[in-house]
Amino acid sequence: MLGAGVAFWSVSRNAYQLDRVTTFLDPWRDPLGTGFHTIQGLLALGLGGVVGAGLGESRQAGGLFLPNAWNDYIFAVVGEEFGLLGAVVVIGLFCIFAWRGIRVALAAPDTFGALLAAGITTWICVQAFINIGVVVSLIPVTGITLPFVSAGGSSLVVSFVAVGVLLSISREADASGMVGDAGPHRGRRHRRAHLPGPRRRTVADDPRGSA
Repeated sequence: MLGAGVAFWSVSRNAYQLDRVTTFLDPWRDPLGTGFHTIQGLLALGLGGVVGAGLGESRQAGGLFLPNAWNDYIFAVVGEEFGLLGAVVVIGLFCIFAWRGIRVALAAPDTFGALLAAGITTWICVQAFINIGVVVSLIPVTGITLPFVSAGGSSLVVSFVAVGVLLSISREADASGMVGDAGPHRGRRHRRAHLPGPRRRTVADDPRGSA
């Protein structure tokens, strides 16, 4: 409750943030103003139907246009041109990415690689969830791009670099065939990265204790 109260207070201090929340609750309150993005995104998804209008055939009715169609609302264009099937394929690909990223994290050769792989996977998948949630009006407008799909230079480059790091961790795991913190004698069911626990140091372990 305290966190919700702090979040509400933080949002209510800025008018534009409060407008995003009220628009999320009722986009039809101002259909040509703050609710225009949300309504046009839902309209584009509805026009796509099941199989879509075809590649490059996304057209809004009545001469209206979809704002930020190449960036924040690219998922609406995917739904309009490729329909429900295309939207499901995009969501399915991100689900596969999440599954593979988790497997890489579990098979990482050390704890740092496991945490890094888990962080990269979570970051990209949560970003995709937020972008798709905005388009389908599940969450307020945030302005976050859809990884690997939205147009953009810096966002796309950073996403590719992150995937490159994830692939490097996967390659190290495949090359070693085991977790670095574990020995080669450990069985397959023990091949998991783990955080090292506390260990009591003895006088023999301390190089200063030999003096």
